[in-house]
Amino acid sequence: MEAELIIGDVTAERVDVVVNAANSSLLGGGGVDGAIHRKGGPAILMECRALRAGHYGRGLQVGQAVATTAGRLPARWVVHTVGPVWSATEDRSALLRDCYRNSLAVAAELGAASVAFPLISSGVYRWPKEDAARLALTELRTPPAGITLVRLVVFDEDTLQAARRAARALDGPA
Repeated sequence: MEAELIIGDVTAERVDVVVNAANSSLLGGGGVDGAIHRKGGPAILMECRALRAGHYGRGLQVGQAVATTAGRLPARWVVHTVGPVWSATEDRSALLRDCYRNSLAVAAELGAASVAFPLISSGVYRWPKEDAARLALTELRTPPAGITLVRLVVFDEDTLQAARRAARALDGPA
């Protein structure tokens, strides 16, 4: 399966699951996280607070994923995952791949057929866009059974071009 690459607003995607590039608190933040909480409304925050009061009292660990309602978003669920901050001195690639793999697993457990992702860690967490896209596409190309649509939604043309370069590099020479 090929993951779709598009420019858009992940909060506007009409899919079963929208993935949130959350912070570990699960209580909202900036970027995609803030947009999902704002547009999804208070129902998402209420479920995130309940998660924090229970099993996720110390927050969500990097690479892990958990689901809540999508509130007012046009999706059914939000799967929250915490991406790693990019480091020039430590390879955190496995953690970034875990974000995608674990989010897909949670989506499959929910019975989702369609999932839209932002390019996790490529904003304020400073992961180089082309490498972030390569790691994302590596995981998104083989979703669990039942997931028939995976979409990587990027913010601008430069990021789309970086993702296309990463896809071509994964495909190898023709």
